[in-house]
Amino acid sequence: MAITREIHPDFWNHLKYKDQELIDVYSGLRNFILDLYPESCELLYHTHALTSVYSVSEKMGDAFCMIPIYTNHLNLGFNKGVLLPDPKKLLQGTGKHIRHIPIKTHKDYNKESIKNLILSAVEFSKKDSTIKTKFEGQIISKIK
Repeated sequence: MAITREIHPDFWNHLKYKDQELIDVYSGLRNFILDLYPESCELLYHTHALTSVYSVSEKMGDAFCMIPIYTNHLNLGFNKGVLLPDPKKLLQGTGKHIRHIPIKTHKDYNKESIKNLILSAVEFSKKDSTIKTKFEGQIISKIK
């Protein structure tokens, strides 16, 4: 898998303090998502978790998935997960919209079923979006 984009310095300034194993899993999952949809806008946040969000525009509301990184683990989150087809019953959570898949190793995401979920989420977000982005393939840091 080719690295499609460098990790933004604002994000890296927080990520570098995580365990190397967690950094490696994050980097692999990030590249997996960007390889599937290179046009993604990557929105970066540091709130309760260090999070990279992948969107079909520069708007958070048009996001199709995210990777929140916590102290010792990370998830692959789907912003509108309750609306996605999930025949393998991979998605977890009880929120109104968001569902997630716990990711511990590259084997947890490097599967056809995960690829299909991400692609379904991209297609749903493209249909649901009301704007055409000017920021295709950009990284937008919201980290202060």
